Amino acid sequence: MTMATPTLHTARLRLRPFTEADADQLFALHGNPYVMRYWDSPPWDDRARAERFVDRCRKMAAEGSGARVAIDRASDGAFVGWCGLTGWNPDYRSASLGYILDEAMWGHGYATEAANALLQWAFGALDLNRVQAEADTRNVASARVLEKIGFVREGTLREDCVVNGEVSDSWVFGLIRREWRPAAIPISAPEERY
Repeated sequence: MTMATPTLHTARLRLRPFTEADADQLFALHGNPYVMRYWDSPPWDDRARAERFVDRCRKMAAEGSGARVAIDRASDGAFVGWCGLTGWNPDYRSASLGYILDEAMWGHGYATEAANALLQWAFGALDLNRVQAEADTRNVASARVLEKIGFVREGTLREDCVVNGEVSDSWVFGLIRREWRPAAIPISAPEERY
């Protein structure tokens, strides 16, 4: 079963399927040690990883296991980062949310806006009941984003990541359909692509 990757528009953002043209921006994003300091893998040091990431996004859609979208700023087309739902399980009606933004885009509410748009699409298109997310316990800004969009911190995974020899804990967040309140941001009807 395939899953169409949507193109969504909010007042300030466009969420769209990845293309090969995104590889340089993805490599710059994931290659930035400051941006990746709370991620569960080290910064990329090989541009080919960006090309594999774009290919994996297409494969996830073809397999029906998730949808990752690039985020562009509507005003000038600047690459903001990406947001995605992975591990979609139609039997359990669940998926996991993830996002990463370029550090120049932090503090503008873009993560909140993009995640809200993707969740609004997913709760409708995928009939989700539960969405899960994780954040490194040191990443207070990401925890705030999740809480703003309605996620509840459900627990701590102790020492669940070891990146470059550094051990860290993660918070687990959950969002249940009956508790979700979509943000009052207009989202245009999605265009779907595979």
